[in-house]
Amino acid sequence: MNGLVALLCSATFLVATAFPSFPVQSDVLSAQESDPNVMGWMQGFPPPQDRLITQPDSSYFSFPRLRWSVCHLREFLPTEEISRGLGAPIPLEYPSPSEFADLRQQIDAVMFTPQNSDEEMSWDVSLHANYTDGMLVLHKGEVVYERYFGCLKEDGKHAIMSMTKSFTGLLAEIMVVEGAFDETALVQDIIPEIGDSAFASATVRQVMDMTTGVKYSENYSDPNADIWLYSAAASPLPKPADYGGPDGYWEYLQQVRPEGDHGDAFHYKTINSDMLGWIISRVSGKSVTELASERLWRRMGVEQDAYQTVDGKGVPFAGGGITAGLRDLGRLGQLMLNKGELNGTRLFPAEVVTNIRAGGDRTKFGNGFPTFGPGSYTSQWWILHNDHGAFAARGVHGQTIYVDPKAEMVLVRLASHPQAQNGFIDPTSLPAYQAVAEYLMEQR
Repeated sequence: MNGLVALLCSATFLVATAFPSFPVQSDVLSAQESDPNVMGWMQGFPPPQDRLITQPDSSYFSFPRLRWSVCHLREFLPTEEISRGLGAPIPLEYPSPSEFADLRQQIDAVMFTPQNSDEEMSWDVSLHANYTDGMLVLHKGEVVYERYFGCLKEDGKHAIMSMTKSFTGLLAEIMVVEGAFDETALVQDIIPEIGDSAFASATVRQVMDMTTGVKYSENYSDPNADIWLYSAAASPLPKPADYGGPDGYWEYLQQVRPEGDHGDAFHYKTINSDMLGWIISRVSGKSVTELASERLWRRMGVEQDAYQTVDGKGVPFAGGGITAGLRDLGRLGQLMLNKGELNGTRLFPAEVVTNIRAGGDRTKFGNGFPTFGPGSYTSQWWILHNDHGAFAARGVHGQTIYVDPKAEMVLVRLASHPQAQNGFIDPTSLPAYQAVAEYLMEQR
């Protein structure tokens, strides 16, 4: 895999300092200016040379090209399908057309104050400020807001980046609750070939909650950072003749060295997700794509197949490789809000969501995520611990499934923000989500 793609797919939330409220730098193209349709990427037969976006050209996931590429990832990288099966989709519920149009106007006008700011902002303005490609809001099981921008159309799909981790974590939590494996088991007892890797002595739960003591740097400004070695290992392209490193995600995991002690603190490191994917596959006898299809996608009444990038050996990228449709992600959010039940069918025990909503050990979360607040992380989900009990799947560039149990609201946002850190996006996103939740609670 191109190193930059792996970088961006895995870099969901690496923030060490506070960020300004209005994240877009003055010298960066606005959402309207960088719209792929305005830029003219890949338009024409053939497109002009300066409007081509190709692989293995490493610039295809750099801004502003990424605003086209996030909807076309399958054209750059090999993938496996997360099949929806052959059944008909189960339609989402909508208000009447007139009420739906009114709700859009009302929600667009909702005002909120961004973090670290004294100036109010409207919901509509925030969507452009955060380079939104798609926004869906469900309230009490009904779609009350749906918009598409840029590269995304209602029948399109969008890379969800590290929201993929929450798919992986959900599958693992289902397996724990159903007794498929013991969360206190050591990795080496499930994956003997992990050898003397630092992962060997970690428990499954420590992998699920990213409290492992493993050496892995995602400092992208450092050319010697581990992310680049991981990217080289994962690349599905032929390795250079002089390449002597690991081949594929799982070979890389076998050579990870220790750093700190397991269980001491939360460290956001993507390799935990791929280790968890290996555990899931070994115990279930199925790839994470097969299991996601079997336990989720085939039973949720989704509209579209999803797909997931793979390494050179066909191993799915459990830490950031999924692309899916906006409405189908809304269905997953509704499934989480309903504690495992959707369309009158129970897909997994309610205890799965109860465990996730309870959150992880907040003392281990640290203060490295100031825009997110004093939350926690468990089973690869972010828990806000706010008065609405909100929790989320989160991906770099602004991807999110935000579930607000108190407001009975599910929000899905797909985006292509130029800065690959949610710390630049949260100040105008998290307060907006809260404001819309409160508005819906008051009006409906």
